[in-house]
Amino acid sequence: MGKRQSRPWIVSDELWSLIEPLLPEPPPKQVEGRPRVPDRQALCGILFVLHTGIQWEYLPQELGFGSGMTCWRRLAAWNEAGVWEKLHQLLLNKLRSKNQLDWSRAVIDSSHVRAARKGPKSGPSPVDRARPGSKHHIITDGQGIPLAVSLTGGNRNDVTQLLPLLDKIPPVSGAVGRPRRRPDMLFADRGYDHDKYRRLLRQRGIRPVIAERGQPHGTGLGTFRWVVERTISWLHGFRRLRIRWERRDDIHEAFLGLAVCLITHRHVQRLC
Repeated sequence: MGKRQSRPWIVSDELWSLIEPLLPEPPPKQVEGRPRVPDRQALCGILFVLHTGIQWEYLPQELGFGSGMTCWRRLAAWNEAGVWEKLHQLLLNKLRSKNQLDWSRAVIDSSHVRAARKGPKSGPSPVDRARPGSKHHIITDGQGIPLAVSLTGGNRNDVTQLLPLLDKIPPVSGAVGRPRRRPDMLFADRGYDHDKYRRLLRQRGIRPVIAERGQPHGTGLGTFRWVVERTISWLHGFRRLRIRWERRDDIHEAFLGLAVCLITHRHVQRLC
């Protein structure tokens, strides 16, 4: 993914040129007061929180990103407007236009994170029922480029999110023909081992390649499935995503969607 930036929360001109047209118009000011913090500076503050995991109220004022509450409100508003979904689809379109998406197979997996507070889309941890947790579900193409991501409670079975996650893959254009949103094959581990879902995948024209329970390890699927595990490690490289600090699920989903966009943008820079 290239060298680590010294200040990854600084928004580059290239990335800002993609995000700025997607942002909603700010509402008119009702009362006189301090001037509105520019959107680009607020986005830098959001990225600072995402990368460092710092609490909103401790966002350093000397950095010029505005207050933590200002950045929080801006993140909530942009997430409600669907900015991150639009940006992700735009980046996927760029990759497909250069024939850099591997639709021959997709890989699905999930990761459990501890939830500091109980809230929507949190549930008992599978390893410690007394502690709440959440799951990040993700599906990638054959190279590990994220196609869709979702958030559920920590007690949700992985296989229940297989079809919803497939449905979340946006219609990716950028090449001749209809937009594409279905891979040829789907690789998954034993958590998705269920004949019902194999049948449903075949009905969608997707060949299931799912590890079976009771079979010895070393089936060879790891040579294909490692890409999604690497993508999950990229996600958790953003410190704000290692623990779910937010009670509101939409704010954590906003961070998750933004992180997916950043990972996809790195692939666009490398491949396109």
